[in-house]
Amino acid sequence: MIKIGLISDTHNYLDPQVLEFFENCDEIWHAGDFGTIEVADQLREIAPVIGVYGNIDGQDIRSEYPLHQHFERDGIKIWMTHIGGIPGRYCLPIRQEMDANPPDIFVCGHSHILRIARDQDHNKMLYMNPGAAGRQGFQQQRTIVRFEIVEGKIHNVEVINLDVEQEEAAE
Repeated sequence: MIKIGLISDTHNYLDPQVLEFFENCDEIWHAGDFGTIEVADQLREIAPVIGVYGNIDGQDIRSEYPLHQHFERDGIKIWMTHIGGIPGRYCLPIRQEMDANPPDIFVCGHSHILRIARDQDHNKMLYMNPGAAGRQGFQQQRTIVRFEIVEGKIHNVEVINLDVEQEEAAE
């Protein structure tokens, strides 16, 4: 079993709750727009970080993280990039590569909108956008995702709304 913490669009702000929610993760996947390398450093204190750079990331992030990550975990093919689109409306280069070599999981960020869905047009590929965890942007809620990979399958997907958790902690 591999426990994964999935995050995106931190924009140079790492909510302290993220560290708590990801503390037992084996890996953290960041789908871009870290903001600064310090965000990556903080996450690396918890677990290894697999990430991609986003459109707001500077050279410090771009020198460590690529535009695309293609990797496997427990027999599952994963493709991560920052700007990918949504099922049925992928960016053209993304769609062309996806048509030729579909992953089992496609991870992206950028939209600041949480969305986890099966893409019926691409072999029931799992599309995962964790939404935005940072404070900058138009998003209505700040979210992260946790899940497990067990014997080549995704289990126990949890969406954590950081704003709700913060409100409950204050009560």
